[in-house]
Amino acid sequence: MDAKQAGSSLDSLMSSFNTRITELQELIIARNMYPASTVADLSAVDAALKAMEMQVQMIKDRLREETEAIPKAKKLIDASLRQQKKLQNMSVHVPLYLPERMSTLNLNVNRGLMTEAFEQHREQLPNIASSKLEERSTLPKCQEKKGRAPAPLWYITTTELDSLPSYMRGRLTLEKVNAAINDMATYADANAQLIAAPKKKLAENLWERALELRDIAMTETVKGKHFFLETDMKGPTLKPDNTGKAILTVLRHLSRISETRIGHHRVIILSKPQ
Repeated sequence: MDAKQAGSSLDSLMSSFNTRITELQELIIARNMYPASTVADLSAVDAALKAMEMQVQMIKDRLREETEAIPKAKKLIDASLRQQKKLQNMSVHVPLYLPERMSTLNLNVNRGLMTEAFEQHREQLPNIASSKLEERSTLPKCQEKKGRAPAPLWYITTTELDSLPSYMRGRLTLEKVNAAINDMATYADANAQLIAAPKKKLAENLWERALELRDIAMTETVKGKHFFLETDMKGPTLKPDNTGKAILTVLRHLSRISETRIGHHRVIILSKPQ
């Protein structure tokens, strides 16, 4: 109800009150013929009239408050519409799937080991040149820096997936591809933890793997980058099956990964999209 309609309703209400008052006045005149018996009635009428006047005043005050609030409400509506438009524009560019990074790794290492490895490396640095074994048991400086940050999660967008040829995209969905990116980051983080872990914290079989990963990490192609091996692809989404191969093809085409072969290993390197 706008201010004009509210004013019309108020006028109608006041007209009704005036009609009622006129009727009461006529009744009072009629009862003045018997003043001794109508004093109580007149007092009641007076009280009723005062109560009606108070109600009318309250209605007027309320109407005035509502009228004053209309401009503020309009400003709030305008601000809400602008905010809605901004959110709609943002939603167009946000991937539909943003999975949380998996934190559980089937390894007996944790991120605290990287700090310890750094301290050990700093203490042993003067003696690195004198012992090849000691050089391999400490964390290389470039790998140490890389281990401080988790592997990146460069998800793809709906636009990128739709831009691919249908034969390449196949039945892949945005959610499945981005879940695979999450798996790849988890593999890369696990490898970084193994590389950073000191020998005394690792079982014998893990130590051999850590040495192998350190050799790979020091190659010119991989140095300073996050990577994982084809043998690391054990799910939950990315596996060495036809779907996993199709996902790798898509991500390679979209510049999310690059591949190289070092020894008998196929190494997948996480790449920043261009």
